[in-house]
Amino acid sequence: MSAPVLHVVGQVHVGPQETRDEVWVIDGRISFSGPAPGSAAEVETVRGHVIPGMVDAHAHLGLGPGGPVDEDRAVAQGYANRDAGALLIRDAGSPVDNRWAQDRDDLPRLIRAGRHIARTKRYIPGVAHEVEPDQLVDYVRQEARAGDGWVKLVGDWIDRDRGDLAPCWPVDALTAAVAAAHEEGARVTAHCFGEQSLADFAAAGTDCIEHASGLVPDTVEAFARQGIAIVPTLINIDNFTNFAAAGRAKFPSYAAHMLDLHRRRYDTISAAAEAGVPIYAGTDAGGQLPHGLIALEVIELGKTALGAAGALAAATWNARQWLGYPGLEEGAEADLLVYLDDPRDDLRMLIRPHRIVLRGRSVR
Repeated sequence: MSAPVLHVVGQVHVGPQETRDEVWVIDGRISFSGPAPGSAAEVETVRGHVIPGMVDAHAHLGLGPGGPVDEDRAVAQGYANRDAGALLIRDAGSPVDNRWAQDRDDLPRLIRAGRHIARTKRYIPGVAHEVEPDQLVDYVRQEARAGDGWVKLVGDWIDRDRGDLAPCWPVDALTAAVAAAHEEGARVTAHCFGEQSLADFAAAGTDCIEHASGLVPDTVEAFARQGIAIVPTLINIDNFTNFAAAGRAKFPSYAAHMLDLHRRRYDTISAAAEAGVPIYAGTDAGGQLPHGLIALEVIELGKTALGAAGALAAATWNARQWLGYPGLEEGAEADLLVYLDDPRDDLRMLIRPHRIVLRGRSVR
């Protein structure tokens, strides 16, 4: 007997401005024409609003608050993402080899970035390769070959001599490193909180920046002109008040800086959106934050000039196109979500998927 067929009727949001009345999942793939005449397959019909599976474009599968976790806990992290509707994850750097997750069809699809590359003693201990500028190109080439088309650098961190955020790399070293990554067929992204590191990475020709909380008019213009993407991780930026409190006694300038970045976070991302900077949704799950929070990140993005529609696109249609994965396309393997109400009207609906289809199979 043929595999059961899922038939969803209602509103199928094929794109931000394109809606169909129905979609079918047949043999695990998307169809807009339905079963072949005379098919004996059992059909299950569901009514609702359909969107592509969401993308968490910044997560760390296999990391927890205390560092690497065992495989069982990493699987639980994957399930948390899946059950929240994040069916595609870009892992933004990890000290653990998590490629095993790519062989499991019950976990979200995973794009790996290899291990972070940081300046010596300028990042969380034990997480990154810690190197000096003259080693950067070699390590970038190494991680470009180890990952799935992405390299993750740490662009700035607290400099204890200055008592504030400061760039980790000279611009000439960054420029050579980005060029090396591109020669290896990889794109470069970087952790950057402060203002100067963003200018340096733009000058070096980076492809993407994580957090980007220090964007100012000049760098917003540069990012828009160069097409440099940002993944704001607003639910992580909300922790800047805690970072400031922890550092205030020893590093008052750093604390004041972090509070300022936090205060203007929505204005910063709004300015980027209005300028046309590509923006995608990511949570930074796996460190201080648990996995499975993609809906909350989309809700936060909706508070910026992106609005609800732009925030949803940043986690679905646009993000999938950016990463080279199909959305709701004829013949594509089905990764989709069904909601009883239209999430475009209220992003809080994203918290409660009615049906989750991963790789053509209903998992919830």
